[in-house]
Amino acid sequence: MTIKLIGYPISTPTLRVVICLKELGIPYEFEPPASFQALKDKDYIANKHAFGKIPVLLDGDYVINESRAICRYLVSKYQGKYNDTILIPSDVHKAGLVEQFISYESCYYDSPVSKIIGQEVFAKKFRGKDPDPEIIKQGREDLSKVLDVYEKLLEGKEYLIGEFSLADIFHCPCTNLAYGIAAHSDLWDNRPNVKNWWNNLRNRDCIKKSFEEVKN
Repeated sequence: MTIKLIGYPISTPTLRVVICLKELGIPYEFEPPASFQALKDKDYIANKHAFGKIPVLLDGDYVINESRAICRYLVSKYQGKYNDTILIPSDVHKAGLVEQFISYESCYYDSPVSKIIGQEVFAKKFRGKDPDPEIIKQGREDLSKVLDVYEKLLEGKEYLIGEFSLADIFHCPCTNLAYGIAAHSDLWDNRPNVKNWWNNLRNRDCIKKSFEEVKN
C-alpha cells in the first residue's frame, strides 16, 4: 500500500518529510488538507494528530505525526529498501553523531531561523502583515551566533557528520526559506564552511526537487 503524506508543501515540517521520502526513494502520495479548518475537525484530531497539526504520515493502517518522528520511522523501516542512501549509519558512533546534530538543529538552529521566516515569509507573504523588524533583528543576531559555531563544526567536512545524513535534511526546509525567499543568504555565505555545506545540500537532486514543490 502506498504511503500517504498529509500536509502543505510550504510547511517546513512537511518539507522535511518530503526530502526524507525522496532521498530514500520511497513512493508516496501527497494529500493537502481540504482547509486549515479541517485540521481542527474532531475526526482529524482523534485519528491523525492530537494537536491538529501537519504533517501526518499514513503507512497502511499505521499513522504517525511530527516530522522528526516520521523521518526516523521512515529510516528505520525503509532505509536500504529502494536505494542505497544511508541517512542513519549502522555504526553506533556515527548514529550517535546524527542524533547529536539533530538535537543541535531542534534546540539551537530552528528557533532563530523560524523567527526570520515567521516574519519575512509567513507573516508578510502569506498573511499580508508587516514583518516586525525587531524580531527579524533578534533572529539574525541569534542565528549568527549559532552559525559561528557551525562554521567551526564544519571545518574540513562536507556535511555535519562528515557524510550526508538525516541531520543535514532536518536543517534544509527552514534554511531554504531564510536563504532564498526571505533573502538572508549573507548569514550563510559569509561563512565559508557553512556556505559550502549549504551549497552541497541545496544542490542535491532530491533536495532540489523537494524545493520545487514549495514553489508550485
